[in-house]
Amino acid sequence: MKRCATMWPLVFLLIAAVPVRTGAQAAAKNPTPQAGNAPTSVAPTAPPQAAVTGAQAEAAPQQGYTLSPAQAAKAVAYARARHELYFLDFLYGVILLLLMLQLRIAPKFRDWAARAGDNRFVQAVIFAPLFLLTLDVASLPTEIWGQWVELKFDQSIQGWGSFMMDWAKTEAIGVAIGILLIWILYAVIHKSPRRWWFYFWLASVPLIILGAIASPLIVEPLFFNFTHLDQTQPQLVARIENVVQRAGLDIPPSRIFEMNASSKLKSVNAYATGLGASKRVVVWDTTLQRMTQDEILFTLGHEIGHYVLLHVAKGISFACGVLLLFLYLGYRFLGGMIARWGGGWGIRGPDDFASLPALLLLLSVFSILFTPIENAYSRHLEHQADQYGLEIIHGIVPDAPVVAAHAFQILGEVDLEEPNPTAFEKFWFYNHPPLDERIRFAESYDPWSRGQSPEFVK
Repeated sequence: MKRCATMWPLVFLLIAAVPVRTGAQAAAKNPTPQAGNAPTSVAPTAPPQAAVTGAQAEAAPQQGYTLSPAQAAKAVAYARARHELYFLDFLYGVILLLLMLQLRIAPKFRDWAARAGDNRFVQAVIFAPLFLLTLDVASLPTEIWGQWVELKFDQSIQGWGSFMMDWAKTEAIGVAIGILLIWILYAVIHKSPRRWWFYFWLASVPLIILGAIASPLIVEPLFFNFTHLDQTQPQLVARIENVVQRAGLDIPPSRIFEMNASSKLKSVNAYATGLGASKRVVVWDTTLQRMTQDEILFTLGHEIGHYVLLHVAKGISFACGVLLLFLYLGYRFLGGMIARWGGGWGIRGPDDFASLPALLLLLSVFSILFTPIENAYSRHLEHQADQYGLEIIHGIVPDAPVVAAHAFQILGEVDLEEPNPTAFEKFWFYNHPPLDERIRFAESYDPWSRGQSPEFVK
């Protein structure tokens, strides 16, 4: 339950300016604590071995999400640090884009690219790396600050050398994708000045879907090693297969993997990812060390719910719709910006590569303003997945509500989620329901004892 993979296409266009973050960087930059993304620092309730099942080691019933005074104070401090970084990172990015406009940095790169000839693709190959690397190197302070926060609050064990190596990898990925996107974007703006926003959206949708399919096969292995889980945990794989088959999914043991998260992270996590033939189940090695098999099954049940309930398709559709809106608003505002300030910025028109920082500035503002709506939709999907997770393991895992509530409590303790977020914090930052709500729901959800039929798993 580390992430809601359906949301990432929302900022697909911004991938050129904000490199793909995976692994440790993704965990460090996530502004909202999410169940399933919990550090593996020793928690008092965590079992010592993954081989222990719920029947062998019963979890004490929870009464909502609680922390000791010391833990609560640390969790609040951690939340404040991340929230401050979230807004400062946005403001810093806006300042960088404004500086690039005022200093005419993009026009300089455009002129250098123009010297290569009239071929627009060749120009994009020259312009995109210069622009993206300049912006991303200038953005390193907030990246480093984010990693420092994770280290300070014991949420990461990744050394700075490894951190910079991952940053370099994400830059390589971002530049490769950025070249393609920038070339397509300015080609369609040049061909259709009034409809480019729609045609670029049409070109982006299949790329978004392709990215969702290719990411687990190409991107994730660049940051972590994956091995077949049945080589070390055949009993767990057999139990996972029971849950997968009950859900009506086709994920054979050959696509159930263990990831060496412990090389960089303190988190525990298990998730399903990919689309079609790339669909797979991944369990982190830290999870195998810290969680019971029953807790792992509940975590996977939540993730499987995203597939069975079509959250991936719904999320991609939702995000593509928002992207279309953003591009249209970008079209409407970009022309006015260039008409008013383009001369001073050295921008010749919307189809000029040098207009890219202005467009990214607009999209950044649209994105942050849309954050509460995106998070509200995500919380709705995550609540449904929690419910599905409880239903799919009912009868497979003894005392499923107790197991789920206990797993949430452990995750909150080690992930330092604050116990009482304000209404504003939930509104703006939380893309999952707060843990107290999730635990209380897990404890109270029992349609079977009332003679009722569960909503999702019949």
